[in-house]
Amino acid sequence: MANDEPGADDAREYRTEELAEAAGISVRTLRFYRERKLLPPPRRDGRIAWYGERHLARLRTIGALLERGHTLGGIAELFAAFESGRDVGELLGLESAIAVPWSEETEVRLSPEALADRFRGEATPENLSASMDLGYITGDGDTVVHVSRRLLDASTALVDRGVPLSVVLAAAREVRSHADDLAGLFTRIIRKHVLAGVLDRAEPDRGLGPDDVARIAETIEQLRPISKAVVDAELAMAMDRRVRAELDAWGRDPDLNRDRDRDRDRKDDRRREAEPGPEASG
Repeated sequence: MANDEPGADDAREYRTEELAEAAGISVRTLRFYRERKLLPPPRRDGRIAWYGERHLARLRTIGALLERGHTLGGIAELFAAFESGRDVGELLGLESAIAVPWSEETEVRLSPEALADRFRGEATPENLSASMDLGYITGDGDTVVHVSRRLLDASTALVDRGVPLSVVLAAAREVRSHADDLAGLFTRIIRKHVLAGVLDRAEPDRGLGPDDVARIAETIEQLRPISKAVVDAELAMAMDRRVRAELDAWGRDPDLNRDRDRDRDRKDDRRREAEPGPEASG
């Protein structure tokens, strides 16, 4: 439980284990954040480190930003920028207005046995490690958490149709690289042609004003479905072109045509053998 003895700055203080429990993280994670200087230094009383409510608020902020896709390096930069004159509450307000998650994924929680059943012997240590590297799965006690139901269902369907899970994961890594490039293209266009005026007006010491933040949030919300529609339409047309090209190539392949003709001849032979001869009709 938290110590009721008031500290220098906070009315309530926590030991390391107590703070980690209150924030819903492990002590190891808490110490890692402290080593990365994501937390302000605790108050020291001999060998005991005491944390306050501002440390708990900071940990909850880190968790919220991680869920929205920020890296720890990016979070550190955000904290550094806003500690020059803005508090954590203002940081959360501005961040939530500008960086609302674009993805609409629903995580899936399942047992290791259920995960193995989905992939029928493909849930090898190598594939699990690759999935974790991609950020698709994490462990939560005895439960496996997959970041996206849609991606999990798509991977399961591909494996069911005979595609090795290792190939699915390798393809996913390529798709992510291309998706990152597309996201970079869209953000550069928006930055240069839509929001340049707003961002250029930002004051060096105070950054964006409330009106500018509202304008950016509104613009991004309007452009969100446009970018998704463009990618979806272009991918669909690209698949049409590629499928037609593959079918044309298949039709022109002499080996494939020879096999197809041989199969047709065999079927004709079997059909003739099954038909009664002229003597049978007499």
